[in-house]
Amino acid sequence: MSERAESHFINTKDNRIHWYQTGITVDCDPEQNLCVKAYRLLQELFPELPPVEMHLEKQIPFGAGLGGGSSDGSHTLLLLRELFKLQVSDEDLESMAARLGADCAFFCRCGNRLNTASNHGTMQAQYCEGIGHELVPHTLSLKGKYFVIVKPPFGVSTREAYSGVHPKYPVESLDKILNRTIYKWKDCIHNDFEESVFPLYPQLGEIKQSLYDKGAIYSSMSGSGSALFGIFEDEQPDCTTWFDKEYIVRGHCALV
Repeated sequence: MSERAESHFINTKDNRIHWYQTGITVDCDPEQNLCVKAYRLLQELFPELPPVEMHLEKQIPFGAGLGGGSSDGSHTLLLLRELFKLQVSDEDLESMAARLGADCAFFCRCGNRLNTASNHGTMQAQYCEGIGHELVPHTLSLKGKYFVIVKPPFGVSTREAYSGVHPKYPVESLDKILNRTIYKWKDCIHNDFEESVFPLYPQLGEIKQSLYDKGAIYSSMSGSGSALFGIFEDEQPDCTTWFDKEYIVRGHCALV
């Protein structure tokens, strides 16, 4: 488990941001944090952007393939736009988010849709193309299913994961496969990272098999790892007891 950070304040280089970080330790200069980078992007467009105090309570572990940093940066864009009533369209904000990282546009759009859903709207799955920043609404729905996410007590660096992966041209597009019943996904949807990362970290393959043994309909590594997820038919109230205490295990019903 990552060390918990002490509460601390840091003024950034131009004193426009009062940075306050707690939770899991993020060992980097605040200027390199995606939340601060998000402010800087908006500052390019709005030079008179007011100073802010940012408090990041880091809960999603890094090196997990869960997009924790990306979602932090994307939601910072959304929050700053709302706070200062900035005239930036959803499309332009997603383009800015893509400059932070390949998956940031996804979190930016989902953050918008989540706000809409909270006001009695609907959430919709997004199909990602390109490097992950080209988004198309998809009909996929996992409503009623239950996710269990397992983060082992170690991470997989992005560089390490990408250095060993060899993407293959699929025989059939993922778009078509996702329209099939989820009960067939196990045999036809594969994360290419698993082929190179599992031999380096055999525990990951064991976690995946454990999730299937517990009754998962489908299981996979999340992104480049090290977290894995299992999709279940029903809620798994005892999932936090499935692995040793140094593993982080969380369960939640599907939102989409």
